[in-house]
Amino acid sequence: MDPFGDEPSPVSIEYEPVSVKDVLVEMKDTAELLIDLSYSAVLHRNEDLAREVLRLERRMDVLEMRARMGLLMASRNPGDAEQLAPVLGIVAATGTISDAAGDIAKIVLEEMGLPEAMRAALPEAAGVLVRGVVDADSPYADRTLQDIDLESETGVRVIALRRGGRRLSSDDPSGSGGAGDEDWLLNPGPTTTIAPDDVAFLRGPDAAIEGVYETLTGSPYEGPAVETPDVDDLERAVDTIVHMKNLSELAIDLAYSSVLFDSEGLAEEVRNLEVEVDAMQSRFEAWTLRAAGDAPDPVALRGLIRLGTSTEVISDAALDLSEGVFREIEVHPVVGMAVGESDEIIARIEVESGSTLDGTTIAAGVPETEPTMSVIAIRRPDEGWLLVGDADAEIREGDVLISKGTRTAAEAFEELAAATAR
Repeated sequence: MDPFGDEPSPVSIEYEPVSVKDVLVEMKDTAELLIDLSYSAVLHRNEDLAREVLRLERRMDVLEMRARMGLLMASRNPGDAEQLAPVLGIVAATGTISDAAGDIAKIVLEEMGLPEAMRAALPEAAGVLVRGVVDADSPYADRTLQDIDLESETGVRVIALRRGGRRLSSDDPSGSGGAGDEDWLLNPGPTTTIAPDDVAFLRGPDAAIEGVYETLTGSPYEGPAVETPDVDDLERAVDTIVHMKNLSELAIDLAYSSVLFDSEGLAEEVRNLEVEVDAMQSRFEAWTLRAAGDAPDPVALRGLIRLGTSTEVISDAALDLSEGVFREIEVHPVVGMAVGESDEIIARIEVESGSTLDGTTIAAGVPETEPTMSVIAIRRPDEGWLLVGDADAEIREGDVLISKGTRTAAEAFEELAAATAR
């Protein structure tokens, strides 16, 4: 057992018939939550969040093994093997993302240290994500999310719930952590009920989190204290790692979509993002080494270096996810089945000169157009990547837009990007 009491004995897994589709969907959702929680754990210096990451990492190990067993049982001939090989690659890449998230969380648990400049970047980097245990006397207990209407009233969203199982702690002699006796609700919806003793993960504006947390848990919320960075090279390094994080998260989102929708265009954007993150890591390393000479405590930069390395690993894993698309291997039906459950898609659109979108303003990710598409990023030939979810921008000729919305809206949005739209 490790010195933190966080490593349980490996869970015994035997083959049992499972829906590979459902396992793949759960792996994707788990990977996205892992990234979110791991960075928030570091930025908030929050050991509870870091331990939740290790819980999810162990859960991912089980999902990965079940997915491999299911895929091996599904291969009956060379044609199956050809189609399933990229799916096995997706499983392996998702496992790599999980391991990288665990390494990020251990920055906190191993007390590697992180410069205060990193926490000064908190509002821009991840917003506010907190973990709280639902008090039995909370006004939210035993009510559905639709009934509480939390997001509309406060702007705070419940991004996940963990129900059942014992709490992971250093005084747990078995270290089992409840991998088999708990349920994770990764995408709670309007009909989801918040139960007493649920572990809830909340994301929202700093001004609202305090009140919601106290109402949920019955305890006051204590936010992280931050200081203004005073070393120029360190500030550049921190700004770079924050941007690397955002681009890597976008790459993961695009990579899964490229596979699910067999889109070579989206896969190409994943490659563009991976090249950009590699270049940024090189600059990040240079600025971190320069900052070491001026930093009051150079040892505190160890966590920052670990964070940069793990972020680059996540970016590489995104490219691995898209490998089957680049090799023009037909998507296996199990992947298509996973796609069919959601009408929301990610689209890649290039804006042509003279189109309706040319010159259109985007406010907080929403363009001034009738189709309901949310633009999450823009790639400009002369400026690189612009993440626009929380910023205003103007769409220009030649922009490559990455947007989310329904299939119907995506088709109409693509027509607006063409020169013939006017």
